Amino acid sequence: MKLSTDRILTTHVGSLPRPEDLLELLRQEDRGEAVDADALHARTAEAVGKVVADQVAAGIDVVSDGEMSKISYHVYARHRLNGLMATDGTGVPDRPAPADFNDFPEMKDAAGSAGPELMKATVCEGPVSYADRGPLDRDIANLKAATSTSGPSDMFMNTVSPGCLSTYVPNRHYPDRDAYREALIEAMRPEYNAIHEAGIVLQLDCPDLAGARHTDYQAMDESEFLADAEKSIEALNAATSDIPPEAMRMHICWLNYAGPHTHDIPIKKLLGLLAKARPQAILFEGANPRHAHEWEDLRDAGVPDDKVLIPGVIDSTSNFVEHPQLVAQRICQYADIVGRERVLAGSDCGFGTYAGRKGVYPSVVLGKFRAMAEGAQIASDRLWG
Repeated sequence: MKLSTDRILTTHVGSLPRPEDLLELLRQEDRGEAVDADALHARTAEAVGKVVADQVAAGIDVVSDGEMSKISYHVYARHRLNGLMATDGTGVPDRPAPADFNDFPEMKDAAGSAGPELMKATVCEGPVSYADRGPLDRDIANLKAATSTSGPSDMFMNTVSPGCLSTYVPNRHYPDRDAYREALIEAMRPEYNAIHEAGIVLQLDCPDLAGARHTDYQAMDESEFLADAEKSIEALNAATSDIPPEAMRMHICWLNYAGPHTHDIPIKKLLGLLAKARPQAILFEGANPRHAHEWEDLRDAGVPDDKVLIPGVIDSTSNFVEHPQLVAQRICQYADIVGRERVLAGSDCGFGTYAGRKGVYPSVVLGKFRAMAEGAQIASDRLWG
């Protein structure tokens, strides 16, 4: 992956708002309704071309396909793996409300106000294995075609980690979660290797490593949660054993919702685990009001010499457009910790985590990207002088 060798490079977490007509096609596909496959594939390719061009025009150096083909950052796996099945209802079956919603009960009523849930519920009902390379091959071809036209500095592609799938896609087949997670190592390995072999930086999405603490695993004590998170990192490492660390980045987050977040586990409690993960770069929240202070924790704890930081310098849940000077301040805080070459500017999370949910407006996303690019230039002027 390209690093900030002579200026601060800009990137983001990956997902971006999908066009409304593409959303309808994705919804039909996810629900198993009749859909014109050729029309869906053509519209997806067109959307990827535009979203990559928009990123480059807004000043993003390391671009993605915006996850245009996916109904969500993880449930897409149901269309690629054997063993994952749709079931009645939407969302994650029997998932508890975030712990902070219990402290602020009005949040439970507001939870659905961001827009309709488009995803079918997904569960594991049988042995998992990689079944269909077609969707992945189309994603790779679309991204490479778009970048050949728009000419960004670098590109990455999102994929879901074994630990994330074993957390957010309930297991109804394996004897326990450990066995399920182990099976997902081999099931997902072909996708990871294919992305790398295509010359695209591989991004492993691992929101479970932080976000599951106050959601699915809130009943665990902290030591139990950290022990489980370590198993997920071991699974990630095993699944990516064929790929060099410098070709990978990983994303952690405390889940992409505008809520109190008063039960988020501090990043300082995760640093020891993250240091053991193979991917060279770590993307994490650094802009929102609950985590913007944690650069001090990284400074005090120290960051391993082999790690690259991609902090969020723009918030993915707010329609405020950050001032470029604030973006520059945030970048420089991290550059002072690990050095300018080991920092890229990023976003807290995706802007289209679940297709169709309303959060930050598409035009505002591009405004935030432009502000980030301007802030990165200000920071570069300060850091390289």
